[in-house]
Amino acid sequence: VTMADQEAQEAVEQESEEQEAGTGAEVTLRNHIIGSMGVGLIPVPVVDLVALSGIQLNMLRKLAQSYDIPFSKDIVKNIIASLIGGGIPVTFAGALASLMKAVPIVGQATGALAMPILAGATTYAMGKVFIQHFASGGTFLNFDPDEVRDYYYEMYKEGQGVVSELKKGEEKKEKK
Repeated sequence: VTMADQEAQEAVEQESEEQEAGTGAEVTLRNHIIGSMGVGLIPVPVVDLVALSGIQLNMLRKLAQSYDIPFSKDIVKNIIASLIGGGIPVTFAGALASLMKAVPIVGQATGALAMPILAGATTYAMGKVFIQHFASGGTFLNFDPDEVRDYYYEMYKEGQGVVSELKKGEEKKEKK
């Protein structure tokens, strides 16, 4: 076996590992989007936001694992806060949808309709941002929320459509 053959084999193995990480990351993302949508149905205001934070934190832990990136809960909490906190309109919409649940009947119905989509879309956007960051060799330590904010908003909008499709797919399963 020549040196060139060995290098080619190593390149193929590395590419295979990267594809495997990417596939695992997409499965992780989808599962956490569905979990986020379920959390959005929690009828108690603010409890849904706390549970959503837990799901997103877990998703980032698993994504980091897929890409062999060290995970620190404290660092990641700060990153999430700065990424989402910079997106005040999106964050405010989620908090508003959560608090709407406190208004009897009308607020509960509105919150129950809006919160799963907001929760799923923010989880989708966050997941896509970190999948891209990790796939390009980034870590939590060199993550810059300001650099990815436009991409986050783009993925949030895309995520609303993805969540709607997932919701339709789940409704079709329930009817069968």
